Amino acid sequence: MGLTIHYSLQSDTRSPNKARELVAGLRGRALDLPFEQVGDIVELSGSECDYESREPDDPHRWLLIQAGQYIDRPARGGGTHSYSVAPTHVIAFEAIPGPGCEAANFGLCRYPMLIEVEEEERFVRGEGFVRPKRRLRTGLTGWQWSSFCKTQYASNPDCGGAQNFLRCHLAVIKVLDHAKSLGVLDDVSDEGDFWEKRDVRALTQEVGQWNQMIATFAGRVKDWYDGDVEAAITAFPDFEHLEARGQAAK
Repeated sequence: MGLTIHYSLQSDTRSPNKARELVAGLRGRALDLPFEQVGDIVELSGSECDYESREPDDPHRWLLIQAGQYIDRPARGGGTHSYSVAPTHVIAFEAIPGPGCEAANFGLCRYPMLIEVEEEERFVRGEGFVRPKRRLRTGLTGWQWSSFCKTQYASNPDCGGAQNFLRCHLAVIKVLDHAKSLGVLDDVSDEGDFWEKRDVRALTQEVGQWNQMIATFAGRVKDWYDGDVEAAITAFPDFEHLEARGQAAK
């Protein structure tokens, strides 16, 4: 939970070289911005793209988790079921906006046309309980990327407060602006509304309101569990003041 920028990239190119060129362009822009750290471009293929085969402390594990996609298909008996789709080719890099902020991962991936999935367990006469397998079309074409970066906790006063938050949030937005200029931006959902409004003052007020809201919720949960709760917002040195302001605003 926390103020987050969600974004997706898309290119219809069939050329891995073109995909590399586009990702390199995004990384070049990131290097010009005040990110705390910009990693090298990582290129992986085949089984290397499966995050589940990675150790928990593997430096590329979070990037690969974000590289995965989900597809929804009708479920037997009604409703829908989501299936995870691991990429077959990843070209991406990690950028650290600043203290307290999540990593922002940018890249492009190819995905399989078909995946094999297990259906719900059912009884088959002569075989007992089985999980039949079937193949699904993913519908994932071209090169794609879908990711998010939670920037809210960069506003922790111990990390630099509002100034650090703005630096982190705006750096991610500027990479997405460059993605748009390269023709690979598919969609952006900015919970701080800066993508649409381009109003720094409004963004600062928005993160302040989010901090109060989440501090109020975290305070309530702490009361339920006799204080035995840890959350990013409780690490703020002014947590109790945020909680009080949030309660007063109701």
